[in-house]
Amino acid sequence: MSTHSLVYLVFGVVLTIALSFDLGLLSKKNKTITIRQALLQTFLWVGLALAFFVFLWFEGGLLAQESNGSVANSSQLPLEFLSAYLMEWSLSIDNIFVFILIFNSFKVKEKHYSRVLLVGILMAIVFRVIFITLGVALVAKFSWLLYIFGVFLIYTGYTMFTANEDEQFDPHDSKVYKFMKRFLPLVNHDGEGKYVVRVNGKPAYTILFVVVVLLAAIDLVFALDSIPAVMGISKDPMIIYTSNIFAVLGLRSLFFLLRGAVTKFDYLQQGIAIVLVFIGVKMLGEHYISEWIDKPTQVFISLGVILVCISGSIFYSIFINKKGTPKDEKDASVN
Repeated sequence: MSTHSLVYLVFGVVLTIALSFDLGLLSKKNKTITIRQALLQTFLWVGLALAFFVFLWFEGGLLAQESNGSVANSSQLPLEFLSAYLMEWSLSIDNIFVFILIFNSFKVKEKHYSRVLLVGILMAIVFRVIFITLGVALVAKFSWLLYIFGVFLIYTGYTMFTANEDEQFDPHDSKVYKFMKRFLPLVNHDGEGKYVVRVNGKPAYTILFVVVVLLAAIDLVFALDSIPAVMGISKDPMIIYTSNIFAVLGLRSLFFLLRGAVTKFDYLQQGIAIVLVFIGVKMLGEHYISEWIDKPTQVFISLGVILVCISGSIFYSIFINKKGTPKDEKDASVN
């Protein structure tokens, strides 16, 4: 068995055990998740990701040997994983704000949050695996696509940095919801926790079903930014898959942990935007950059930029009140 196969096997086993534990103990129907439980779950998923990083670190030498020269040393892939995971994890916080809007817009009861999030996130993982597989295959065949991704990331970062906060996303105006409303029989209630109910002997779909589909669809939209960004950090499919899945699985606990504070991160979007522009520029100039800076050093620089921009934007958001936005007004928007 190759080391790459062993890593995939370990990842699959860890994921299966963690999900079984999550489903069996932490995802009981109609159960409200407390801040303490959300914190423990967040520690669980972040801890698993860091443990996987340590595992990659110990296996790094063998992984480098199997890479046919594409990996310079034993620390490159582990650091690429950590950089990619941090990138995805920070983008997850942006996801959470949209998730909150969706739950509030459809007036989902808090007791249904956990199960709806779990199903939506599992659907999102399936879509991401498909998206990553297609993306990796296309890039392997048409390497020039990386330049298009680079331009796209720079454009996305610029628009994100200059976005008008008044332009708030309305789930009821989304194309996905309008499509479901047009082609599916929908009912305006949660079916007491059910996704499908029978009306006059025929199946009809509840708002919980609508929310699950919207969560998966919105995450796929975010993946259009995040997956190219991860490809700018690492070309190894194993790193792209594992970093994405670890980050997405931690979304649910992060949602419960941050839903009351996510609107405090006024400048997080700008921090993420700077990172996206940095990775986009790096992708466009990779050929010339590699002539002056070796790959391991590039990974260290990327990791440093991600850490500085994301942590800096969060701390700046916490300690500096945005001009013209009264504290009470921001607090009221959460309720």
